[in-house]
Amino acid sequence: MTPATATARQRVRNNPLETAIVLTVVGYSLVIGTFVLDLPIYPELSNAQVNVFSSVIAVINGTTTVFLAAGWYYIRAGDVEKHRYAMVTAFALILLFLVVYLIRVGGGGTKQFVGPDLVTYAYLAMLAIHILLSILAVPLVLYALLLGLTHTPAELRETAHARVGRFAAGSWLLSLILGVVTYLMLDHIYAYEFAWIVVV
Repeated sequence: MTPATATARQRVRNNPLETAIVLTVVGYSLVIGTFVLDLPIYPELSNAQVNVFSSVIAVINGTTTVFLAAGWYYIRAGDVEKHRYAMVTAFALILLFLVVYLIRVGGGGTKQFVGPDLVTYAYLAMLAIHILLSILAVPLVLYALLLGLTHTPAELRETAHARVGRFAAGSWLLSLILGVVTYLMLDHIYAYEFAWIVVV
């Protein structure tokens, strides 16, 4: 480990909440910028490519769900190393999701659900909960992850890692499950129409 890396790690270790907040703001800025600005950084996608990206996103979310559930299981079983591996893998997958999601939305717009009224209301409610939970989970997941990566298991007992981690993992897991369900409803069970993002 180089001195610069050691210094950066120590800074994150000493300021995990501040670091989580900064990373959250950066992530939110990317997403909001993609939705409201005409950023010329994304390749233009055809409708068929958007469908492929949507399927890739669902696979990533499904795989992330498996690793997240495994991480939860491992920590309850007392296997800290497997827990850490599962949670870091889940986080790496969600970063991959973010890249694929931004390319899909920035390059191909979004899809609007088309179905019976009652089903549409259910779909929109699940989608709203999915989005809200994913927004709320980001800073919590980052905070728990930063604590886990910069502290030993013994040190973590003196931090909010377990308390925050339980809420972060629960909200994240529910968000992922709802994301997969809404994908199946939109792309495979009912119908959709393509819609472009609004450019300000």
